[in-house]
Amino acid sequence: MTLPRPIIIRQDDVIQSVADALQFISYYHPLDFIQAVHRAWQREQAPAAKDAMAQILLNSRLCAEGHRPICQDTGIVTVFANVGMNVHFEGTLDFEAMINEGVRRAYLHPDNVLRASILSDPAGLRKNTKDNTPAVIHVRLVPGDTVEFQVAAKGGGSENKSKLAMLNPSDSIVDWVLKTVPTMGAGWCPPGMLGIGIGGTAEKAMVLAKEALMDPVDIDELRARGPGSRIEELRLELMDKVNALGIGAQGLGGLTTVLDVKIKDYPTHAASLPVALIPNCAATRHAHFVLDGSGPAELHPPKVTDYPKITWDVGPAARRVNLDTVTQADIESWKPGDTLLLSGSMFTGRDAAHKRMVELYRSGQGLPDGVDLRGKFIYYVGPVDPVRDEVVGPAGPTTATRMDKFTDEVLEHSGLLGMIGKAERGPVALAAIKKHRSVYLMAVGGAAYLVSKAIRKARVVAFADLGMEAIHEFVVEDMPVSVAVDVNGVSVHQSGPQEWQKRIAEAVQVVEVKGAGSK
Repeated sequence: MTLPRPIIIRQDDVIQSVADALQFISYYHPLDFIQAVHRAWQREQAPAAKDAMAQILLNSRLCAEGHRPICQDTGIVTVFANVGMNVHFEGTLDFEAMINEGVRRAYLHPDNVLRASILSDPAGLRKNTKDNTPAVIHVRLVPGDTVEFQVAAKGGGSENKSKLAMLNPSDSIVDWVLKTVPTMGAGWCPPGMLGIGIGGTAEKAMVLAKEALMDPVDIDELRARGPGSRIEELRLELMDKVNALGIGAQGLGGLTTVLDVKIKDYPTHAASLPVALIPNCAATRHAHFVLDGSGPAELHPPKVTDYPKITWDVGPAARRVNLDTVTQADIESWKPGDTLLLSGSMFTGRDAAHKRMVELYRSGQGLPDGVDLRGKFIYYVGPVDPVRDEVVGPAGPTTATRMDKFTDEVLEHSGLLGMIGKAERGPVALAAIKKHRSVYLMAVGGAAYLVSKAIRKARVVAFADLGMEAIHEFVVEDMPVSVAVDVNGVSVHQSGPQEWQKRIAEAVQVVEVKGAGSK
């Protein structure tokens, strides 16, 4: 028996293809995702949610044109690789080392620097690896003579909302999902996709959920042709019922929370029903390519004409705010949902900076020279490094709830007027905001490059050793935000979804009554 001649795949082709794919997905949304957001934008009736989706779509086009990251969180790299059993690799590195070298080159690319977010020693020093390695890699050996790659960059805000349940076999998967999604808040930056894994074991269900997110958005096509299996019926049922929760874009309340629900399943033990849920955010990023020995992969970008022609305007009701002269009396007049355009100076600070600030306050040392937060705002952001003539790279907000446990002490000692981030604040932060008569403003997650266009100056003023988590001083001009929590602790992330869940339920009842009357 003559064995087939092995296909030779060069090490350099793997490295270059992975690096090219990660650069590609940093600034190109998948076309199916762009189209899905656009359809949701066209249907949306909630003004705040519609405005957020307009910013996401405009940001997407700007990133494609400027080849800069869609989101400042350029993600943790996840790779699924199906390696044909007739493939031989030519090179000195093992397969995972090839992939990680591709990651390293992509994230250090001088023309489009990507933010390094990966920390080694996660339970100890949490030291940045500086090049976003290592990736999380899943490899299967399969029949064939090609290597098929699925490469994704998953943001921490959405990954942190992942859920796993070991249900009883008689439990309802739909009920669990509908109970779980509201607990995720808005830190995963909806509208996005839900990946669900059912069956196997605990770890298998999680991998299934992550892999499901690699599939294209096709829920409208499924609805048009009709379901052909229980899994497809489940996708449609969950799509409709999750959107009926009224969470909406950025958690502000609206008609669309999810653009698609993807499900993969696997046989499981008779006593078990593992169910995993992983969301993908408004910066959904993944690419698929195949290596067959003929050279590195070719990736085909969307055309500029493929992007919807969206214009975005804050409107005449927007209030201009000078951050250098704003007073307590000014912020007392702001109402939840108000649109503001911020100009002037602000500071930045994320988890590590807040932890260090609290430690300094408790030790009696106070903050470093050059960091006076009295009467100022702090922006929860870890920006991408600038390239070319940029002042700063993409600089969208990070999830504000991670700062909740620090909020009371920081407001107590600093004299801050307010904070800027994405998603909701929890009960502890709401109580602190009300206690100190502060405010919380929200910028749109998934519009990082658009936000960076408002930043005119940027410099590191403290904690430089923290890298992207250092405290910066930004000078901004007309940075768009909305009032998410006012001085009384009233939150749009509570009132908005409540209003739209009620509206959607009432609309469904009207349709059902009309349908019954026509019989």
